[in-house]
Amino acid sequence: MAAMINFNNVSKFYPGGYEALKSITLSISQGELIFFSGHSGAGKSTLLKLMAAIERPTSGSIVVGQQNIDSLRRSAIPYLRRNIGMIFQEQKILYDRNVFANVMLPLQVTAFDTRASASRVRAALDKVGLLNKEKADPVTLSGGEKQRLCIARAVVHRPTILIADEPTANLDSGYARDIMAVFESFNQVGVTVLISTHDRMLLDMTQHRVLELRHGKLVT
Repeated sequence: MAAMINFNNVSKFYPGGYEALKSITLSISQGELIFFSGHSGAGKSTLLKLMAAIERPTSGSIVVGQQNIDSLRRSAIPYLRRNIGMIFQEQKILYDRNVFANVMLPLQVTAFDTRASASRVRAALDKVGLLNKEKADPVTLSGGEKQRLCIARAVVHRPTILIADEPTANLDSGYARDIMAVFESFNQVGVTVLISTHDRMLLDMTQHRVLELRHGKLVT
């Protein structure tokens, strides 16, 4: 498979001298599903944010889909992110609008064709098993359903890369398995799925590649 994401000797420092990532070299192929494991503070979230140009590397180079992230102009970042679906721990669900409107938001931001938007939203909700909840207020959803809502919102623009940071945190094992089944279904149709987790159950049951970070270094 062709490489979709390449890290070459990437390090990331934060103000005060804290080194979150240390000389990371990594290649991810198109269509892979990869878990990033490691203790809290190991650098998992930073790694994912670098892929989406939320953070920039201090040194080294990152290429995502032939785009060099470290030299990408600010004006080009929104175009890069059109190919990336992102699910981070801060869900940022909008509680003043219903489930359908929450999922519609990314399409509105990118001025997607309004005639096709509704069908896109319903297709995303159907994929995560929330089609019957499209008119529901988010406050009425369970923890697992809220996470499914976030996934639907992340994939409504049909990205080629899906990034999820601790997507099963604070969910019981049943909900966690359901959420992983959703990620597997996207991966089976060719989406590259990158998941950070410290959930031992998920890591023990997966047949996919697991890369471990320890104090900012890639150890596997």
